[in-house]
Amino acid sequence: MIPGPVRSLPRRPRAVVSWSTGKDAAWALAEVRRSSSLDVVGLLTTVTAEFDRVSMHGVRRSVLDLQAKAAGLPVLGVEIPHRCPNPVYERAMVRAVDLLRAAGVARIVFGDLYLEDVRRYREDRLRETGLEPLFPLWGRPTRPLAEEMIAGGLRATVVTVDPRVLPREFAGREFDRQFLSDLPDGVDPCGENGEFHTCVTAGPMFAGPLPVRTGRVVERDGFVFVDVVPEPPEPGT
Repeated sequence: MIPGPVRSLPRRPRAVVSWSTGKDAAWALAEVRRSSSLDVVGLLTTVTAEFDRVSMHGVRRSVLDLQAKAAGLPVLGVEIPHRCPNPVYERAMVRAVDLLRAAGVARIVFGDLYLEDVRRYREDRLRETGLEPLFPLWGRPTRPLAEEMIAGGLRATVVTVDPRVLPREFAGREFDRQFLSDLPDGVDPCGENGEFHTCVTAGPMFAGPLPVRTGRVVERDGFVFVDVVPEPPEPGT
């Protein structure tokens, strides 16, 4: 049961984090929790219905559920079709925003770093909804930010690679200092231009590391995907 607000204290705005399963969204969650300025009450995620996986990153819903449990937050999963047309995506998000408003949510936290067109799109879509978009990582230099994440205990697996800009062999690697050192010139250290995506498996936003392992590698729609698979529980647990 969620306790009522303490009347003698100001009530913090309720917020959800736009959740991709990756490092930037996870670090944005860690940042807003550190600041204590928001009451984070959930994760907002798009799931590709045909695959039952988080869109773009290709992470299984079962791994998403492990992340949510480790973060202590429920998930609002917005189902969209494969190769979703933008009008269909926008209608699905309008329904999700309506549900968030009904739950008293006033803010959506995004992990975007510097792509102005992406930020503008989010701001435009939310302008008339009453929900405020927040960008706690915005404008921070990405190499120092990536190193801060790693030093802060974030652990992540590279689950998607765009082979046009990054060799296929980077898929499945750990997001660590060696990974950053090995990146070719021109590849953003945080993959902000879509060069790669990650699945976070441990960090200060979680109660503990996720029980997962890497699985098979596939190529689909021009991207290389590495499966992240929940480890089976130990016998007797």
